Amino acid sequence: MSGRATKPLVLLTNDDGHFSPGILTLAARVRRFADAWIVAPDRERSANSLSLTLRRPLRIQKVRPRVFAVDGTPADCIYLALKKLLPRKPDLILSGMNLGCNLGQQDISYSGTVAAAIQGTFLDIPSAAVSLIPDGKWNFDFVAAARFVAETARLLLRQGLPAGVTLNINIPPPPVKGIRVAKLGQKRYDPEIIEKKDPRGERYYWIGPGNPQASGDNDADVLAAGRGFITITPLQTDLTDYRRMRLPVLGKLRASFGSIFSSSGAVSSTRRRRAASK
Repeated sequence: MSGRATKPLVLLTNDDGHFSPGILTLAARVRRFADAWIVAPDRERSANSLSLTLRRPLRIQKVRPRVFAVDGTPADCIYLALKKLLPRKPDLILSGMNLGCNLGQQDISYSGTVAAAIQGTFLDIPSAAVSLIPDGKWNFDFVAAARFVAETARLLLRQGLPAGVTLNINIPPPPVKGIRVAKLGQKRYDPEIIEKKDPRGERYYWIGPGNPQASGDNDADVLAAGRGFITITPLQTDLTDYRRMRLPVLGKLRASFGSIFSSSGAVSSTRRRRAASK
């Protein structure tokens, strides 16, 4: 047996595709201290959230050693990486670096980048999603961002994360003023729906980006990132609102059970099913 310690295994994915400069720059940096594997979509898969491909087969293409392209969603990539590609369970999952922000409650619900990290959390692997905010000319500082994410990865490899917690990180363009641990804000979309007709005269539609409006407290991620701070938001996979479990309307629904599902109605329903099966 070799006396050298085994390097930690880090899985990288995204929703921009395996060829994105964000994931490639980050992988090059992470490989300085870890065994980094890329398993990512074969094309852009933005706004796929946690969707899985269940109605068609998936295909995997080996691009080069430790880099694989999947013709599926970011969540598909996590499953295939763990079940079919990686030599062992990864010590950390990094999703990104996404070309564009994932800030606020709506973004993190739509985002394939964030979803891939949440998928890792569901599988008990410390996971973080990383998104980059461009400057006014849509340029990204990949190198500086990768340095920060690599140091974050080192820390997470040493200390881990609590069960059920995913980190959502957004990095603004330089000059970066500091780091804020921030709650989710609001970024309300009112997308333009573009209607056209195909050559056969059938209507089809495009959902446009709209002009999202940021709102929230000063400590919300959307506003802190807009002021030039890196934002880190801990997300929890348990979406239960425990404070609202005693809402009066929920009590009334519970009390209505007897009148809606009466014993006679249940018996009659069962008899109808039995009769239909004969």
